[in-house]
Amino acid sequence: MATTLAPTRATRTTTAPRAHKAPALRHLGPNWYACVMGTAIIANAGATLPYQLPGRRTACQLVWALSAVALLVLLLARAGHWLHHRDQARAHLLDPAVAPFYGCVSMALLAVGAGTMIVGKDLIGDRAALAADVVLFSTGTVIALVMAVVVPYLMVVRHEVRASQATPVWLLPVVAPMVSAAVGPLLIPHLPAGQLREAMLLACYAMFGVSLLATLMLLPLILGRLIVSGPLPLALTPTLFLVLGPLGQSATAVNQLADVAPGAVQAPYAGAFGAFAVVYGVPVMGFALLWLALASAMLVRAARTGMPFAMTWWALTFPVGTCVTGAAGLARHTGLTAFSWLAAALFVGLLVAWLLAAAHTLRGLFGGRLLAAPR
Repeated sequence: MATTLAPTRATRTTTAPRAHKAPALRHLGPNWYACVMGTAIIANAGATLPYQLPGRRTACQLVWALSAVALLVLLLARAGHWLHHRDQARAHLLDPAVAPFYGCVSMALLAVGAGTMIVGKDLIGDRAALAADVVLFSTGTVIALVMAVVVPYLMVVRHEVRASQATPVWLLPVVAPMVSAAVGPLLIPHLPAGQLREAMLLACYAMFGVSLLATLMLLPLILGRLIVSGPLPLALTPTLFLVLGPLGQSATAVNQLADVAPGAVQAPYAGAFGAFAVVYGVPVMGFALLWLALASAMLVRAARTGMPFAMTWWALTFPVGTCVTGAAGLARHTGLTAFSWLAAALFVGLLVAWLLAAAHTLRGLFGGRLLAAPR
């Protein structure tokens, strides 16, 4: 007679799936900060456009408020992720495809902080805006510098990567200090004249150098991978626009720093920084336009092949926005109308990309697909 053995209590305990609190947050990765970055840059870039349009300031204020709310909600959600899903959070750090997105944390804080000083002060007042930006800039800069070391360190000693896996996503941790360099000048006029202003100015130039040199080391790997191994997978194709980030942001940084240099350092350095903004910014913007054309051609190819929506679509927003602010800065320092036209044209493209990414993200979020376990 056959005997059926009932599972023991210990067996049932070990085989039962582990229940997680807040299951909707389990797969909420750091890449979601790109939504905040892409929204904040709309306000920041729109406010710096050379052309005055009716209702532009009010629209930028509303978009900034939306980015600030999105940042607060995401910070709370990510805190819940680390609290209830610490194992998954550690797995993200050890995943070479996810870890670079930790650079987005600092850039989201910095972008919203900059928007607070540019347009948010109209809603909350100058003193509150300054206090908020000091907190956001300080926190974002510390995270940026830490991640610029931690993520490359993990890639060297813990991640298993091959040259064929190189993508523009690798730039995210090292471009974050460049964002600090670009938005730091907003705080320089509020510092006491003398040593503090000069130290802040030179610290921003130092972060500019950190990010620029790191980017120059990674770009050959990314371009070499494209040439040798062919196009990126369809879902990753929008990440090609991430290369515009360090290009447009560095052009923005040198122009912003040149604006405040006369109040922080004396001649001849103040004039030299102004000249450097044009001498550096124009060639870099030229290369940015070359890469924009290449990335756009690859994007059209991927779309015709059936590229599905993914969170990588947000790569079409923030990097393009930095090119808008870079072109607007060059328009100020050169007086050329061509750069004003360029800034306006890029801003139109930025708006279209943001509308597409935001609409698909809301649809996927409410449908539950974007927070589901990755396949």
